[in-house]
Amino acid sequence: MSMLTLGVLFIGFTLLVMFSGMSIAFALGTVAIVFMYFFMPAASLDTVAQNVYEEMASITLVSIPLFILKGAAIGRSRAGKDLYDALHVWLGKVPGGLGVANIFACALFAAMAGSSPATCSAIGSAGIPEMRKRGYSPGFAAGLIAAGGTLGILLPPSITMILYSVAAEQSLGRLFLAAIGPGILLVSMFSVYAVIRFRKEYDSALRVFEVNKTDHPILVRQTYTMQQKISALPRVLPFLILLIGVMIALYGGYATPAETAGLGAVFAFVLIAVIYKMWRIKDLYPLLDVSIKESVMLMFIIGMSLLFANVMSYLHISQSAAQAIVDLHASRWVLLFAILLMVIVLGFFLPPVSIILMTAPIILPPLRDAGFDLIWFGVVMTIIMETGLIHPPVGLNIFVIKNIAPDINLSEIIWGVMPFVIIMFVAVILLCFVPEIAMGLPALVMGLSLG
Repeated sequence: MSMLTLGVLFIGFTLLVMFSGMSIAFALGTVAIVFMYFFMPAASLDTVAQNVYEEMASITLVSIPLFILKGAAIGRSRAGKDLYDALHVWLGKVPGGLGVANIFACALFAAMAGSSPATCSAIGSAGIPEMRKRGYSPGFAAGLIAAGGTLGILLPPSITMILYSVAAEQSLGRLFLAAIGPGILLVSMFSVYAVIRFRKEYDSALRVFEVNKTDHPILVRQTYTMQQKISALPRVLPFLILLIGVMIALYGGYATPAETAGLGAVFAFVLIAVIYKMWRIKDLYPLLDVSIKESVMLMFIIGMSLLFANVMSYLHISQSAAQAIVDLHASRWVLLFAILLMVIVLGFFLPPVSIILMTAPIILPPLRDAGFDLIWFGVVMTIIMETGLIHPPVGLNIFVIKNIAPDINLSEIIWGVMPFVIIMFVAVILLCFVPEIAMGLPALVMGLSLG
């Protein structure tokens, strides 16, 4: 059988199994085992369990369930609402300050929890009703939270980044640092859009008021005293200190990612026990339950994805695909565009975790040969995958928003997120022209070149 025929058969069977409705982990495992049975030595089937275990026995991967545990502690407490309330009070005088507060709250919460769905749920459950009460259009309110939630896979600690560092064999610390600049860029661009969109809706409501004398809640400005601003901080500051402490421990070289994640989880539980009195079994059980379920699901996907990638490598499918890409002799930017387009298409159907682990063996060697820094590409790829969280047909964050705001039409949510998808593409273009946005901080902190 020719390599082309084998590759087409492998891809076709993978798509068939995935579209059958089987869960991703079992689908990838099924494809891997079937091809091991027919195209690899019989003895290879005897080592499936050992191979999966060895692939998951990475000290970097240990940090994943610990970061999930930390995120569950913060996400299931009132920390998200308190953070949102504090930012709302402090940004009250800014035009569109409520929308900007939601963006900042999503960014900070994402950095503490490391989860896009958790960020959408925690901030959106408080932010969307408040924005709608203040006259923000439903699509605008939903789009702000859905897009802000995507920062959960970009800003450290990002589970997606952890997996990319394992798949690409790159420094996790450098990757986390490289994500901070683009994360700040996206927060800034989202905030600018929020102000512009607010002014547009405000002016529209003002024109209606001048003609019909019809009041609109968006025209009402609410101000807060300094005492109210100060009183909003005590519950938020401990979590911000935790975030800063985790960053210092990780980037200062005081602890490994796994140790940092463990310390973060412990201190997060201490904070929710002290601040929110969540220390009883009935309070902690749901946190532990969701952490175990999510960790097992994710680790299962990782194990099966890596087994899937190993089978591709053994059958020389990934190497042949990479060589075929190189043999096209396309310019490095055409190569990058084609690969990112493929990631966008995969994002229609697959979550970021699966995209990274399935495509890394194929796309990374040609990119490295073309002279692209794989740390820089990891950031760009993550932003592209962020768009997959808010565009149809899958758009996980869209359905999270629909769940917490069922009265908003799905079409309004989709149209509300589209401007943010465009903003993310603009950010990617900026990163292509100015890679120092991502690579400047790692070079400054870790003394590495920008190349």
